Amino acid sequence: MDLFAPQAGLLPLPLNDGELGWMAQLPLPWSNADVFARLLAETDWREETVVVYGKRHLQPRLSAWYGEKAYAYSGLRLQPTPFTPLLVTLRDAVEAATGHAFNSVLLNCYRNERDSMGMHSDDEPALGPRPAIASLSFGEARTFILQHKHTRQTVRVPLTDGSLLLMAGDTQQNWLHGINKMTKSLQARINLTFRKIV
Repeated sequence: MDLFAPQAGLLPLPLNDGELGWMAQLPLPWSNADVFARLLAETDWREETVVVYGKRHLQPRLSAWYGEKAYAYSGLRLQPTPFTPLLVTLRDAVEAATGHAFNSVLLNCYRNERDSMGMHSDDEPALGPRPAIASLSFGEARTFILQHKHTRQTVRVPLTDGSLLLMAGDTQQNWLHGINKMTKSLQARINLTFRKIV
């Protein structure tokens, strides 16, 4: 079992064949509510169409891509928008907490309980063989589900307001992850997944 070595306050979470670190609250110069409101207002949100099993579908969430390079997944190619001052500050805080450098961020807005993220791995060649991906959450808490590709072991991590989750090492090679739809009414959640396009 691999244990992620904590850096700057990250708590290592046990994960076979992968590395996971978690922080309940990323230190920031603003309140979580203020960051959420600014992200909601300042982000160029889009409802993208992706290809799943050969069919085109609207993603069940809003998204936006900021950074230095284009990014492609599920038949979708995202052209980058330059980092805003807010995103630069958030990236700097994430880099300080994780010890990793990031040049891009994918933002997702889960509008309510009906929005979700299907099970997948962030294993595109542009991310490199053992990518570090930092997931920063604001707003309504949602449960992050990881499922091992071979043993089918399942791990659940609550992604609460202001929390930071780091996936690193062999996590993308061995695990799928996603966010399920829910039946109870939920408020909006904004998630930022910082990554490095190589």
